[in-house]
Amino acid sequence: MTLFGISTWSLHRCLGPLRWTVWNEESQSHDVKVEPQEEEVTLLELPAHLAREGYGVLEICHFHIPDTSETYLLKLKLAIETAGLDLHTILVDYGDLATPDAKRREADIELIARWIDVASIVGATAVRVVAGEQPATAETQARSIAGLRQLSEYGAERGVKVVTENFKQLTDTVAHWESIVEKLDGEPRTIVDFGNLSAEERLAGVSYGSSHAHSFHVKPPYHEDGTINASELKAMLHAIENEAPLIVINAEPGDMWEGCRSIKHVIEKLR
Repeated sequence: MTLFGISTWSLHRCLGPLRWTVWNEESQSHDVKVEPQEEEVTLLELPAHLAREGYGVLEICHFHIPDTSETYLLKLKLAIETAGLDLHTILVDYGDLATPDAKRREADIELIARWIDVASIVGATAVRVVAGEQPATAETQARSIAGLRQLSEYGAERGVKVVTENFKQLTDTVAHWESIVEKLDGEPRTIVDFGNLSAEERLAGVSYGSSHAHSFHVKPPYHEDGTINASELKAMLHAIENEAPLIVINAEPGDMWEGCRSIKHVIEKLR
């Protein structure tokens, strides 16, 4: 049975301000840059809405969590449990484990560790960690792998799995992604993002990632007229050899709820 989930990114114009983490070179510390968005639904209200839409799994982007106090996180955990959802992943959308800047790398690891603490309190299965934002070289890959292993050990002590993803520069090709994933321990090891694969590597990427997949981020390919390329999407879905959840990813213009429904409907037909 296909298990459907959704990322809060797919509703990012509906859930209030986005709180982006950025590195301040001048102060050598992290800042938060707030990007205003409409708040049609609060994060605490979201799980009940998703359950009514037929989702069983939720992945939350770190920048959608407005409060990391234990009081708030326990309220969020209760809302998710009451709705009958599985909080599969906290998606930490910041961090460069591959940077040659030792001070920033250490600060980023400490920040990601705090998000692992958040995940432990709120009941998330895993935290997704970006492998790195540097070009792939032996040195950048080694720094990334060391950081991921360090964070994995930290997470294991708190009952939280650490996974990565084919996301950002260090994992921009299947070969570069594989170079990281194959050096990690345990399973699952990675999220497989359809939308981050080049057209030439779509099938190879899904096929490779399947054996290590924590979840599949199903962002459909589109024709030039804006319609879903069903034949390409079907081929990618059929390349999956894993029961990991299918996470609906919608970044298209228009009503985000309707966009998610449309994508979910197409996946159900093709799967």
